[in-house]
Amino acid sequence: MISSNPFSEISATIPAIVMQGYVVVMFLMVIGGTIVDMIHKGSARYFFENSKKAKAQAVRPVGAGTKASLALQTVAKEVLTSGEFSNQKRRLSHLLTMYGFIIFVVTTAIMIFSYPTPEVPTPSYLPMLWHLGALMICIGGYWFWFSIRVDVSSEGNPWYRLVRADLFIVSLLLTATFALIWSVFQAGDIAGWETLFFVLFIASSTTLFSTVLWSKFAHMFFKPAAAYQKRITKADGSRENLPELADRNNPADRDRHSMELLKDAPMDMGLGIAREAPRHY
Repeated sequence: MISSNPFSEISATIPAIVMQGYVVVMFLMVIGGTIVDMIHKGSARYFFENSKKAKAQAVRPVGAGTKASLALQTVAKEVLTSGEFSNQKRRLSHLLTMYGFIIFVVTTAIMIFSYPTPEVPTPSYLPMLWHLGALMICIGGYWFWFSIRVDVSSEGNPWYRLVRADLFIVSLLLTATFALIWSVFQAGDIAGWETLFFVLFIASSTTLFSTVLWSKFAHMFFKPAAAYQKRITKADGSRENLPELADRNNPADRDRHSMELLKDAPMDMGLGIAREAPRHY
């Protein structure tokens, strides 16, 4: 099952050109939805204006080499390793879901466009990666949905409570789940059930890619840009119009009125509110 291309198996019923056209339409919907989201929320204008303001308030220049280094740091931390998550369970869940989604989408496109029919043998590693990607989405996504997300783990809301912000994760989980079930029934050649779960797979994936404007999908593109801009403002000293961080080893900072109560306080004040998980709902 996991070594066979499920899309080539249905090419006798659904022509390859139809499947390829569907993928192109979904791709265009993501681009269109992201652009409309940027216009609706003013994200692009905000970043442009914020960048101009930061340049006007900069106290030191930032060279091309520094900018390239900051871009690499952003890619390494915020994109590749999701280092902004302090909760390690949340971070692992996010990484499983993110990389599973990338593997799932990329292998889907490759199999549909390069190996659309049984006449063109599909390398066995591609379907295996496709199934692995879907499984990673399910592990990371269901772990997040039932255990990690704040409104369930800390606010006491039931796991089945749905709001519009859940549109992305729910449609993503359903897409991966129905894809795996469809593959199982297709391998078992169980008529009827195979068709049902294929239809559910297509319905959930269409929801996932066509509702970018109302989901958190576009957030994936904004987050790295915001993280990079924040690094730039720290490097040029503008700091988004915030003051420099106080240093108690610096007499000028230590003797400021706002630091008076902290003069003799220990540098390490313990865990504080991080001492235990916020489960006091």
